[in-house]
Amino acid sequence: MLSRHPNTGIKGQPALAASTSDPIQTSLVINRSSSIISTLQQITSNIISILLLVPVFIDTFFTMGGKTFEPAKDIPDLSGKVILVTGGNAGLGQETVLQLAAHHPTKIYLAARTASKAEAAIVEIKKTVPDAQVEFLPLDLTSFSSIRSAADIFTRSSPRLDILINNAGIMATPYSLTKEGYEIQFGTNHMGHALLTKLLLPTLLRTAEEPNSDVRIVNLSSMGHMMAPKKGLVWDQAALEKEGTWARYGQSKLSNILFARELAQHYPTIKSVAVHPGVILTNLYDDFQTNAFARFCFWLLRTLGPFVPGLLLPNVQAGAKNSLWAATAPTADVKSGAYYQPIGILKPGSKFAQDDGLAKKLWEYTETELQKHGE
Repeated sequence: MLSRHPNTGIKGQPALAASTSDPIQTSLVINRSSSIISTLQQITSNIISILLLVPVFIDTFFTMGGKTFEPAKDIPDLSGKVILVTGGNAGLGQETVLQLAAHHPTKIYLAARTASKAEAAIVEIKKTVPDAQVEFLPLDLTSFSSIRSAADIFTRSSPRLDILINNAGIMATPYSLTKEGYEIQFGTNHMGHALLTKLLLPTLLRTAEEPNSDVRIVNLSSMGHMMAPKKGLVWDQAALEKEGTWARYGQSKLSNILFARELAQHYPTIKSVAVHPGVILTNLYDDFQTNAFARFCFWLLRTLGPFVPGLLLPNVQAGAKNSLWAATAPTADVKSGAYYQPIGILKPGSKFAQDDGLAKKLWEYTETELQKHGE
């Protein structure tokens, strides 16, 4: 006679456990769910960031015109001046170097990471300005050791620095960290330039003491600073991974504005400003159109562009004008610590860009972080 197994209602057969589970399968489900939630959070953050630009578009519509500035005739003679431009190997940076070189500065240091690209840019510049005095300066803004090396090379070779244009930058990149552990966009666009500026300040200040000097620092920011996180700045670099890529970009560009304001406060003999160069939709943006939402955003910009004067610029020549204006316009026309949209339009920026307390916190944070690394 068959007997009932104590754990079953079927004679002679053990029952399955009431809640049998495969730990590997459970882990996969949890990981998949976490990935979906993270993706949804990123999409939501990006949508919010883009929507924050709507007031900027409206404001731009009503801010038509700006100053007339033609580099060929409006940049004064730069004889005797020494200039350093980061990211001068392509795009806006290369155009900036080209236009400045045509006005006979003593030397322009073209700072860039890749030697071959920098040398190619110098060759192109000299096709237009054969006597251009342009020298490649190796610089990787994601590495403090590279920044120190660049500053050492510069200070050993030049006793003065009249114009520093912190032009280099990255945009909308996936989350990663610099060699020193900063979120890649914040680390490159702000921390890297902050260290470079600090190391060059003795030379800048010494130049500013000379008669008839006009020393300037120009930080390239963006109207994208309005996409910064809802708290303004997120100090925890690991926590920034939870923010959307455009919010992280916004944080770095907001930092450029706040840093320029603090430079103006701490070093009044140097004119420090932040500028938005304008938006130029070239193939530079192709890598960012990785999903339907991004493609929609760029389609929207292209659609609105013809109807919003100043929203989109036709080429790098137009895009470089605002930084060129800030670097070379009559000193009385340029307010230190200010933020300018193209061309030479003084703007307050976002509520965070106007926050003196936040600017001070960024300055203190930056100084503390640089000191941690022996700077």
